[in-house]
Amino acid sequence: MTDRSVATCHCEAVRISFEMVDGLDSLRRCDCSICRRKYPAAVSGRVADVQVEKGEGNLGCYQFGTMTAKHYFCKTCGIHVYHQRRSNPSEIGVNVACVAGLDPRIAGTASWVDGVVHPNDI
Repeated sequence: MTDRSVATCHCEAVRISFEMVDGLDSLRRCDCSICRRKYPAAVSGRVADVQVEKGEGNLGCYQFGTMTAKHYFCKTCGIHVYHQRRSNPSEIGVNVACVAGLDPRIAGTASWVDGVVHPNDI
């Protein structure tokens, strides 16, 4: 199942659209050092399907550690919108709280991914 979805930051300076892969079945959380702090649950998409519809110049990118993952956030309001995954750089994880029409309370059902002991870091 794929659905075209839209995600925005809090101030709506950034707007992306993407194809959600596997719908809400892809919902997950990570416990790596940055995800523990920002705490988003993410739904999956493909990098090739992401389209920045608004605010490309307002997107900041943060990288650390292996410099594989790219964490994109709004430079105005600071909200993490999406990231390119280190586990699979052809995939993105979109902050479920930014996706239009999704209730962020579903994040409580997200499965966990071990980002502390990550296979790509060994």
